[in-house]
Amino acid sequence: MISQAQYPNSAQKIEAHRRFWNGEGPCLILIPTPNIELYDLEGYPERFENPQLMWEAEMRRAELVRDWPTDGIPTVRPSLGVIFIPATMGLSYLIHDGQMPWPGESLSRETIRRCREIEITQTHLIQLAEEFYRIHRHSGPNDMIAYHADTEGVFDIAHLVYGNEIFCDMADESQGAWIHELMEICLDFYVRIVRHLKGILGETNESMIHGHGTPQGVYFPTAGTRISEDTVTLVSPKMVDKFILPYLERSVEVFGGGFVHYCGYHETLFESLCRSPHIRAIDLGNSDMHDLRHLFECCAETGTVLCSRVAALDGENWREYLRRVTGLIQETGARCILRPMAAPENRDECAEMLELWHEGTIK
Repeated sequence: MISQAQYPNSAQKIEAHRRFWNGEGPCLILIPTPNIELYDLEGYPERFENPQLMWEAEMRRAELVRDWPTDGIPTVRPSLGVIFIPATMGLSYLIHDGQMPWPGESLSRETIRRCREIEITQTHLIQLAEEFYRIHRHSGPNDMIAYHADTEGVFDIAHLVYGNEIFCDMADESQGAWIHELMEICLDFYVRIVRHLKGILGETNESMIHGHGTPQGVYFPTAGTRISEDTVTLVSPKMVDKFILPYLERSVEVFGGGFVHYCGYHETLFESLCRSPHIRAIDLGNSDMHDLRHLFECCAETGTVLCSRVAALDGENWREYLRRVTGLIQETGARCILRPMAAPENRDECAEMLELWHEGTIK
């Protein structure tokens, strides 16, 4: 369990988050400044290989919202992209200015099988992440919490290292044993990486503070890891049940529960995640593709938290936006950690937004 002594300047927010997960008080809101970019990619190739430059750039983003009135805990991480775990397994990658890392050629089955022998502390990306965290421990303010580099889920990792052939093999019954073997290898690697990151950060196994790519994070008292499973949305419900959900659930169960992100639309996947006893919260990369009432109803029924951006309607200002979202929360009884997509123009409006959100989400 994370203690107030670990992060004294964030103790009040950690306690508020603890109350939220206990079902007490209002829902939480993480409010962005109007001028913050989702990713800062200027000069990215040089920063990728230089942890000091990476830390300085991520701190500049984090400082923009550090003193804004919001429920978010100030957070920072090494922005190493979705190739972080696959590259540690040996996948090559390309880095271009203005873009996040791009995966290279997929690995052979023999190479993937040898991944079990890799000593992760000797790999380049792990060493880059470790140096970033060392710099932050030495130079960062103690109210700015470092969190996990990007941890893709087991299926996303398998897709990245093995390539698009994975979909053909999943449809071929004669390749079922190989797909399960592949998933077991990627599950083992995922668990080893997350355990190592948590050890560096001094986190307990079953809790974490996570910013999910943003400079504002959330304390999870009963979820020790985060996964992203974007390419699962390309898979049929039958294949999700057979090849993906069992490994997804095992990957988060090891850490007492998990926070799951995916982009795209897959209603069956969302409902399955809500029903899972190990999934605490879900983030949607494309909330505009979903019916918000249905999302809230599923979350309310299962006790899952929607920890996500929620799309604004055309022409909707932030006050109208908040009234609509809080109205649905009251009607459905859902619990939500909102990253609003209708932003305030200044700090005073941010304070008003925070107050109205809290008033509108108290049960």
